[in-house]
Amino acid sequence: MMTTSLTAGCTRHGPADDARAPHRTPSPTRTATSADGSVLAVKIDNVPAARPQTGLDAADVVYAEQVEGGLSRLMAVYATTLPEAVGPVRSARESDLELLRQFHEPTLAFSGAQSKLLPLIHQAPLRAESPDEAADAYYRGTDRAAPHNLYLHPDRVLPSAPGKAALTTGFRYGPAPSGGTPESSRTVRYPSARFAFTWSARRGGWLVAMDGTPTVTTDGDRPAPATVVVQYVKIRSSRYHDALGNPTPFTETVGSGKAEVLRDGRSFDATWSRPGATDGTAFTAADGTPMNFAAGQVWVVFAAASP
Repeated sequence: MMTTSLTAGCTRHGPADDARAPHRTPSPTRTATSADGSVLAVKIDNVPAARPQTGLDAADVVYAEQVEGGLSRLMAVYATTLPEAVGPVRSARESDLELLRQFHEPTLAFSGAQSKLLPLIHQAPLRAESPDEAADAYYRGTDRAAPHNLYLHPDRVLPSAPGKAALTTGFRYGPAPSGGTPESSRTVRYPSARFAFTWSARRGGWLVAMDGTPTVTTDGDRPAPATVVVQYVKIRSSRYHDALGNPTPFTETVGSGKAEVLRDGRSFDATWSRPGATDGTAFTAADGTPMNFAAGQVWVVFAAASP
């Protein structure tokens, strides 16, 4: 079991992580008008001191992963809408590089990374946009302490939202399969964090809570993803660790395994398959047919598969 710590950090940050920058007036929200380009992926802080987050409800897909000390971190992926601001932005992990290979040259916004990982990030087939590369795109909020107050203006690293065609995740959308089990709530636990999803018929989605606290954005909105996926994966120690010596987990998203898909107030057993890093992830229902997701936001929570 990993050693528990109060924060999950990295050994290096860009200049905006070391000094306050003036708050800039955000630009208007941009909505997709074409399918050109690729997605924006933003690493988002998820410890209690970083909440409420900004721009989380505008993401098309939100990935939840385990990081040092058994804590959690989010990666929000934007294709159809660019919100005015997103954050707090935090550091990247080695697992992110494998996960992002399913997109064509995505833009990765992150606060920094461990010095030994940075060369791999810059060699990966993506656009790295940390404060080192795009200082003008970031600003410091004044309502909380660093490092939980770094925010991104998405339109300063991506001129427009690329559109749905950029979401090359392999996900299918359509009517729910037959069967399934009625489900009112589902909780996924990490060693030092947990996610809970409660079905809301009124919202047509799953209300999110993190570490026992209802999730809201800085605008007061509650994210309610239409589909929640609990994807069981191998989580192993990588060659990296944080400043406290906690090993950095590596979440293997290439391969296959079991999954649970929550939609329409029901839970469906499924399997997932991603043969190669450049492939999307296909989900198959228990009857062998492709598993459809409900239209709307998707949350994917990576959970440790049984040995």
